[in-house]
Amino acid sequence: MEEFTEIIAKYQPDYIERHFVSLEGLHEFSLQFFKDVANIYDAMTRVRNVKRNPSGFSIDDAPVLGLLVRVSKLLKECVKYHELDNAEVIANFERPLLEATTIATYLMLNDKAVMEDYRKCSYKDRLRILRELKEGSVFFDTKAGKRLLASVNDKMDFEGLTTDDFAEQKKNRWRLQGKSFRDIFAEIEHDALYSATYGMMSESIHGSWNESMDWGLVRNDDGTFSAFTDNHPADIRYVTPIVKFTTKPYRLWLQRIDAYDENFKGTMDWIERVNDRLFHTFDALYDGE
Repeated sequence: MEEFTEIIAKYQPDYIERHFVSLEGLHEFSLQFFKDVANIYDAMTRVRNVKRNPSGFSIDDAPVLGLLVRVSKLLKECVKYHELDNAEVIANFERPLLEATTIATYLMLNDKAVMEDYRKCSYKDRLRILRELKEGSVFFDTKAGKRLLASVNDKMDFEGLTTDDFAEQKKNRWRLQGKSFRDIFAEIEHDALYSATYGMMSESIHGSWNESMDWGLVRNDDGTFSAFTDNHPADIRYVTPIVKFTTKPYRLWLQRIDAYDENFKGTMDWIERVNDRLFHTFDALYDGE
């Protein structure tokens, strides 16, 4: 695609080398690079082999596509707050982004039955809405309640589902294939990475004492605490690990839809290579903690 060619064309050797000699140069380079990666992913969600998919994607592909769109949107938000120098907000996007890349990869490495299970698991709270309607909840007399109910019924009708079609999901406690996210993460990535990535990322969503000490408090010399209400500055370490998790599902997606070729392979290899070099160069130049 011409979009990719135009994006990558600016990364000539002299452009790269002059930015990789200082932290300031790396920061300037990273802002552009992360922005370009997010735009490349955005474009990849619009790639289509017209022989395989003359119009759009089937219900057996669409769940993956939806997750990849989510990844590109979340990565754009990470890039925006990297530019605004706000690490705390980036941290809020890390967990849902990692969830999306992991589940998308898991779905593509399994069969249609797993894809169907994934879709059905998403109806857990929507079935509760239907139960509450039967129980006479007055919420469904309101305009908002009627709109919500219509949306649930429309989706279930589209998939040909009834409230009796979820026995397997109930038995598995609404977990994909009965697995925890950690089980799936261990299959797709590596269990040893879980605690330092998804585990700690979860604190930014739910909050914890350690999360408060990291982001919202400052410890005084006498052992007391005061509020820290400023933004924590963002650097390359907040985004390069995220990008590292993103290349696999996009590569698999292009292969799945029969669109993967040498140009796309080169683009994905380039993203991985530059992202790794960014991280290691920053680590070599940075003297702080």
